[in-house]
Amino acid sequence: MKIFSISLIINVISILTSLGQIGVGAVKPEGAEMLFDGSRELLDQKWEYWQGPRLSAEPPIKWQVVNDPVDQGTVMDSNDPAAAGGVYGAADIVTKEKFEDFRLHVEFLVKEEGGNSGVYLQNRYEIQILDGDYGLHGMAAIINEHLPTQEAYNGLGKWNAYDILFKAARFENGNRTEPARVTIYFNGKKIHDDKEIKQVWGGPNSGLDGGNNGGQDITDQPGGIKLQAEGHHVLYRNIWIEEKNLDGKRTGF
Repeated sequence: MKIFSISLIINVISILTSLGQIGVGAVKPEGAEMLFDGSRELLDQKWEYWQGPRLSAEPPIKWQVVNDPVDQGTVMDSNDPAAAGGVYGAADIVTKEKFEDFRLHVEFLVKEEGGNSGVYLQNRYEIQILDGDYGLHGMAAIINEHLPTQEAYNGLGKWNAYDILFKAARFENGNRTEPARVTIYFNGKKIHDDKEIKQVWGGPNSGLDGGNNGGQDITDQPGGIKLQAEGHHVLYRNIWIEEKNLDGKRTGF
């Protein structure tokens, strides 16, 4: 009879737990913070409209909490009327809390062809959500900088998940010494491995520092997790975050 060491058992449990925290339905780890659990209460408690130059929506947040079209429970719909016609920045929502290094889980469902939204890291760097496009401005791209290495989108009317490990840019005396870096899994498949992100795209209406020298001059301040309203029915659920300290580390996981 073989006797397995306690350390081996712990390692196996750790691996299985880690795998369980990637993909649709991933359970929030102990110590992580739930940002959206399907309730209107948490939406109002944790989120607010981003006060960007194009903001036209007024509180309270007009994103609706609706029934999950696939599973039980409720979710939020990004189709804010203020963003009709694709006016990004008019009704984007951002967490009230700001973050530096973190592990983020976001689940989304695109209801209609061409549905468009986006997940912004530190309210700067967009991970695109766009049905029907896999280009540099398409689904799962680190927008305008990195293509996903494989197509992992589950398709219209189905839930998808981004699992992200993000390291904020580093600074010394106000000068950027290291760019931001990110590793992303899409529906459990690694699509970006420790990629650097050079700038903010989309101008001042896109996010923090978007208006600084065309988005190239990044400042040393934390930012929230932002979800983009573009006048489309893109749904969100099960959003949680775990703060990290990645000093001297890469983002691979």
